[in-house]
Amino acid sequence: MTRRAVTQQYPETQPALPPRSRGVIGLFEENCTVCMLCARECPDWCIYIDSHKETVPPATPGGRERSRNVLDRFAIDFALCMYCGICIEACPFDALFWSPEFEYAETDIRELTHERDRLREWMWTVPEPPPLDLAAEEPKEVAAAQKAAERLAAEQAAERPGEEPS
Repeated sequence: MTRRAVTQQYPETQPALPPRSRGVIGLFEENCTVCMLCARECPDWCIYIDSHKETVPPATPGGRERSRNVLDRFAIDFALCMYCGICIEACPFDALFWSPEFEYAETDIRELTHERDRLREWMWTVPEPPPLDLAAEEPKEVAAAQKAAERLAAEQAAERPGEEPS
């Protein structure tokens, strides 16, 4: 009450958003495995996913063919979305991210359904994650992977007796 009120001139001056602000959801399509967990967990049912199965040839000779899901359609209806973030938390493959972009208003409500190409465009506005704490302990998974890599390198060096391990 002792300070004067200051009005921010929004269109001319962009607001300084907090780092974890929720704007629009971006899709990193390469990580999406079409598991549909995001669509199942969404309380508003605003995520639409269509896919088909495709057979993949064997990776090694004598192997068997595999089938994988191929993403045909991924759309989010932002007219229904309540921005709870459950879809982002439920995604086990980090395919969905919050973008701080908030200027995506439309004059027609039907244009608020963003298809996968538009969701992919929002990924360019997703900020990089904050750097890790240097004083934090190393994750157990990383330590186990390094130990397995060292063991494999030692086994390979033992198979080739003339070479020195690096």
